[in-house]
Amino acid sequence: MTVVPDEVKVSKKLAENMQYLNEKLDIETNFDIVHLPLHYGGRDFSFVYIDGLVKDTVVVEMMQSLEKLEKEDIAPFTLKKLLQSHLHYIELDTVDTMDKVLYFILSGAMAVVVDGAEEIIIVDVREYPARSPEEPDLERVIRGSRDGFTETIIFNTALLRRRIRDPRLRIEHLQAGIRSKTDICVCYIQDIANEELINSVKEKIEAVEIDGLPMAEKSVEELISPGSYWNPFPRVRYTERPDVAAQHLYEGHILIIVDTSPGVMILPVTYFHHLQHAEEFRQNPAIGAYMRWVRYVGIFFSIFALPAWILFALQPELLPETLKFIGPKKVGSVPLIVQALLAELGIDLMRMAAIHTPTALATALGLIAAVLIGDIAVSVGLFTPEIILYTAISAVGIYATPSFELAMANRLIRKFLLLATAIFRLPGFIGATLITIAYLAMTKSFGVPYLWPLLPLNIKALSTIIIRSPVAIQNTRPSAVKPGDPDRQPAPAMKPVIEKAQKKDNDKNEKNKQK
Repeated sequence: MTVVPDEVKVSKKLAENMQYLNEKLDIETNFDIVHLPLHYGGRDFSFVYIDGLVKDTVVVEMMQSLEKLEKEDIAPFTLKKLLQSHLHYIELDTVDTMDKVLYFILSGAMAVVVDGAEEIIIVDVREYPARSPEEPDLERVIRGSRDGFTETIIFNTALLRRRIRDPRLRIEHLQAGIRSKTDICVCYIQDIANEELINSVKEKIEAVEIDGLPMAEKSVEELISPGSYWNPFPRVRYTERPDVAAQHLYEGHILIIVDTSPGVMILPVTYFHHLQHAEEFRQNPAIGAYMRWVRYVGIFFSIFALPAWILFALQPELLPETLKFIGPKKVGSVPLIVQALLAELGIDLMRMAAIHTPTALATALGLIAAVLIGDIAVSVGLFTPEIILYTAISAVGIYATPSFELAMANRLIRKFLLLATAIFRLPGFIGATLITIAYLAMTKSFGVPYLWPLLPLNIKALSTIIIRSPVAIQNTRPSAVKPGDPDRQPAPAMKPVIEKAQKKDNDKNEKNKQK
């Protein structure tokens, strides 16, 4: 059932307002909702807030300030006079409808209800339970910043503002979830990001009609992403690093920050965005390019190593004489495809078990996996040694994938290739590969082709994918996102003109200072 808040106007009588709040919040039942009936300057006040979400010291300071209030100080009474002279706090506002009062209280603000006032004062004294910014586990770097996004939306916007001191940075506040009233921020740089895409994203978020978003950013992604819900390939990129998020803003992307989640959504993206890692840009360009190639090789083997081995084991005549050593000498009683699927299942189970295993027992879990399961399974003939080898190579390649979401999608593709190869041999391997490429080519992320700049081909952009180019020659933004300002650096011919204009401005400022 859809819950639509009723717009009841604030009454001049404090008792009527408190009766409404009592009915909606059931203050007597909810022990964490605090109601303080107070009397200052000949008038009745009520402070209403949620315990644990407010700064207690600020509440005490406001009470101490109001204690000095005399009746003649606010006679004749006006709420404006009270706000300007006696409520000393930075973030104050007034609302005239009770549904807004409910929203602010449940968001962590404090409502100050004053008898005789037609508006209720909202004091933003929120102090959410929060952890300090820490380096995210999935995106660690050798060199670079150690701060990361947290579950508190205002912390995350502050981390972006710290890195982008551009007055054209826009952080727009939206809400979704009829019951949860989840805070969402859409972030972009005004003259860089594509205006049509910005409006489209905001319209999709505003059109969301669901009771709540307990899974935060993932729920938002599924509600606003166009296309099939069952497409395993991620059409947005998640990051918990503010420097990565800032870099994408400079390229013309849009960020979506959802309260209660440290994962910031980047859109639109391509397949190749998921292959980039911050470490490549924290090292020398030559070293960064080498790291990128190693990562590409690892991801390639994570998808194709095991299916290719199955193909050559089932059809050894495809191998040249120099590679005849590939494939088992003895297959055993368990078919190879069953061995491969069991090994894949074992790796997935070990990953899940590692997540839920206490840190103190992680070493013991590794020993169980390596010795008791792997070694004994080979000894009794359940697995051939090569199955363990190529499954391990695939697992290492998966863990080398920067994007966890893409790594999970690549796991499914590998299983698809395994089954197609086992059933149809070489035609199955080739056909499954072509089907996967065609599926990727048809996928789009908010209107951007998923395989850009490979399909459609853009040689200049593709070169920046293959090689980590130096910052000094990264002159243009990705054309796929249709940026409003395509140039990151001025063209060489324009540099003297810009320098001359800057010198003129500096001289003018100096003259103004002397005057």
